Amino acid sequence: MPTDTADTSPSRTALAVRHLGFEDLGLLGPLLRERGYLTHYLDVVTQPVDTALIRAADLVVVLGGPVGAHDAGRYPFLADELLALRARLADGSPTLGICLGAQLLARALGAQVTPGAAREIGYAPVELTPEGTASPLRHLAGVPVLHWHNDMFGIPGNAQLLAGTPACPHQAFALGTQVLALQFHLETPAEDIERWLVGHAEALAAADIHPAGLRRAAVEAAPLLRTRAVAAVKEWLTAAGR
Repeated sequence: MPTDTADTSPSRTALAVRHLGFEDLGLLGPLLRERGYLTHYLDVVTQPVDTALIRAADLVVVLGGPVGAHDAGRYPFLADELLALRARLADGSPTLGICLGAQLLARALGAQVTPGAAREIGYAPVELTPEGTASPLRHLAGVPVLHWHNDMFGIPGNAQLLAGTPACPHQAFALGTQVLALQFHLETPAEDIERWLVGHAEALAAADIHPAGLRRAAVEAAPLLRTRAVAAVKEWLTAAGR
């Protein structure tokens, strides 16, 4: 399994569940290493979905991807992934979901994932709910984040809605201090955006979006987004006891 090694002697493990090579931890990788994590990737498209491995990690980050949370009939690994995530969530272990990862967490917690009112691709702030303003996401108030999705998750029972946008009213939820689900991307640094523009070229063409605009927006958002994203995740990790 590919490993990102740290300069210190890590005592904790962070497992990143990855669906697409370039949708990785991004700026979260250095942050986790700084906090003493040894980070691993589980590439569920090519590697067996090991429930024991997913349950055992001190922290799991479920990353994004271009498939749908209901696409297990087309991509069978998703069914195994959902079973593993249900087991982990039943344990109450710290888990962060991003985009597809957030949708899978919602499904694992019993909520539905449905087509959104419109495809959402680009940089824009999210609107925080009162609960969101009191959460680690407060650091993202007014900060443009990257949106790249078609579907929207429902809010699981006992979870709190933290943020939304006009096109996607459900952009983030938290279940206690241990589970955080984000429909948007805060992890992608500007220096990685070109991989997205090439890797998702067909989606951009279908949406009639020229990559030049996204390229410019990524550079403009980068300084503030990097600082605020790191602050938000740091605060969430602390609240989760990590």
